[in-house]
Amino acid sequence: MTHGLYKRHADLVDRMASARGIDLQEASMRAGLSPDDLADMVQRCAGCAHAGACAAWLDARLGAVSKTPVFCRNADVFDALGRASG
Repeated sequence: MTHGLYKRHADLVDRMASARGIDLQEASMRAGLSPDDLADMVQRCAGCAHAGACAAWLDARLGAVSKTPVFCRNADVFDALGRASG
């Protein structure tokens, strides 16, 4: 994966976490999210065909949401992190 592609999808993962009200740094300390787990999330995101729809969905959000879009390849992870964070 090129640096630019990795950076784009790392940004999408971070933005999706923020949209869900999840602090990834806190999740790494409290919910057991390892650096490898985060790298896996970015890899899954990079393999998704809906990056444009994801960015548009994120751009339209105002505040935190309770559900990750169904097309997100990390929806299960975000749901678990959301439950773990409260």
